[in-house]
Amino acid sequence: MNRGALFRAALLASAVGMLALPARGEEPAADGWRPFTATWTLSGRREVLPTEGDRDASIVNLTGPLVLTGGEGLGRGLLGEVIGYDDGGRLLVGRAVFTDEHGDRIFCALRAEPIGTGRLATGTITGGTGRFAGLEGTFTLAWQYVVDPERGQISGRAVNLQGRTRLAPTRPGGGP
Repeated sequence: MNRGALFRAALLASAVGMLALPARGEEPAADGWRPFTATWTLSGRREVLPTEGDRDASIVNLTGPLVLTGGEGLGRGLLGEVIGYDDGGRLLVGRAVFTDEHGDRIFCALRAEPIGTGRLATGTITGGTGRFAGLEGTFTLAWQYVVDPERGQISGRAVNLQGRTRLAPTRPGGGP
């Protein structure tokens, strides 16, 4: 097994191990919001396309464990997957999905400042499945990463990842 495959296997084993830890009790705010912080380590591929500007456009496909603190009901660890697009100028968008050990998912939309180490990104939780159905929230993070341009590999981590979640309030009649 090559070093990259060993690294990914170790990350996945770490995430699965963290899933078994019990969630720490925490009271939600009066409006139902629960804060959380997390660490997120990712690796994957980056494809680039030259543009007329001084920066290439790129697409990234990354996977790695998200280890949570707080956020009662989220669990301790999720596997995160991201597909992102940088147009080489100002547009940086993406989608993420976080999956727990039962296959329940949290869906997110991402926006970021132009790519660079330490650049800020924001995420909006747009829904979920299973125990995450009706979940809403937001989070912010800063990226630190390393790119191997010859092989198209990228690895990095989210720094200062923090946010809040709640179950969407239901409207009279039972709908969200």
